[in-house]
Amino acid sequence: MLDFIGKSSQTAKHHPKPGGLEILKYIGPGLLVTVGFIDPGNWASNLAAGADYGYALLWMVTLSTVMLIILQHNVAHLGIATGLCLSEAAMTHLRPRVARPILWTAMAASVSTSLAEILGGAIALEMLFDIPVRIGAAMVTVFVGVMLFTNSYRVIERWIIAFVSVIGLSFIYELALVDIEWGEAARAWVTPSFPDGSMVVVMSVLGAVVMPHNLFLHSEVIQSRRWDLEDDRVIRKQLRYEFLDTSLSMLIGWAINSAMILLAAATFFREGTAVNELQDASTLLQPLLGKSAAVVFAIALLFAGIASTITSGMAAGSIFAGIYREPYDIKDSHSRWGILISLLAALALIMLIRNPFMGLLYSQMALSIQLPVTIFLQVRLTSSGRVMGKYRNRPSTKWLLYTLGGIVSALNVALLWSMVW
Repeated sequence: MLDFIGKSSQTAKHHPKPGGLEILKYIGPGLLVTVGFIDPGNWASNLAAGADYGYALLWMVTLSTVMLIILQHNVAHLGIATGLCLSEAAMTHLRPRVARPILWTAMAASVSTSLAEILGGAIALEMLFDIPVRIGAAMVTVFVGVMLFTNSYRVIERWIIAFVSVIGLSFIYELALVDIEWGEAARAWVTPSFPDGSMVVVMSVLGAVVMPHNLFLHSEVIQSRRWDLEDDRVIRKQLRYEFLDTSLSMLIGWAINSAMILLAAATFFREGTAVNELQDASTLLQPLLGKSAAVVFAIALLFAGIASTITSGMAAGSIFAGIYREPYDIKDSHSRWGILISLLAALALIMLIRNPFMGLLYSQMALSIQLPVTIFLQVRLTSSGRVMGKYRNRPSTKWLLYTLGGIVSALNVALLWSMVW
């Protein structure tokens, strides 16, 4: 069972010893978070971006990943320096009438996330075994529930790393089958553009990469190593190595997300073929790249759906437990209820959805709308001397983070404007 993390764990504190392989002790939390932005919602957003606009929206993956590295490092900073996750810190340092509504919007975002993750896994089961989506969704939900309620964090972390490896290798195989215009792709990675009608896809890409639940999750799982938070030397060393873990993990995610857009641009966009469902993508790949490519695509999607549903459930458990000022602990009822609320509410919504692909897209768009709330909460806490002490944000860091929140807010306004007009 889970001997997890949080301020209640006061035994078996680690004192890392110098050594060339010491960084390996810190690797893991970043990869666990990475799976959240190579989830089925990302697949839908990236395939839509590549199929409809070619390489033009690759810049959004780059921008989102840079934003993600900054935000994830900052929220991990909170967990390391205080021993509190983002949800616990909000309840501890803000008035309850302010903190609770914010955290409930985060719970709603976790439901939206779980919807996309479960739905992606169900679509993959339909591709592979012709299982109806609703039945597949129930199967994914049950499997993930068993994983979360019976396995320790360490076991789950190893599963997640294996899943990420399978997904990455799958896309390396897929890209080896297509002809990529690398010069055009390189320009698109660093050149912003907004093709006509692309705003919904732009926002879904942003919401699929920079996800609210991942900010809550990272602040929680970063404590899984249970380093001695009373030792300033240990804290500073953990902060330094955590940034390497986060950066490396997010760059892996950037590569996989980019690969999705590259694959769609080199196949569907080049052929002038629209992708309206993930099932279509697998079917359409077969005549273009062969049967094996379609099967590998579906297998990778299944692994992505299961892995990201696990992390989404963990995030919901952390958020809900934090509302009661408790750390995530699968043996605790509040953590369990948080997981159940997220997974079961998402499953109920899936039973009502008629168009799974559009459900994936709009779930990611919903995440981008909640995202500024989480960002501004995070910056408020990590910039406070009362919360962080000497580890609070520098003024330059604080204003950089506020600027990122402003960019997300401005994109949301642009999205609403495009939908109204």
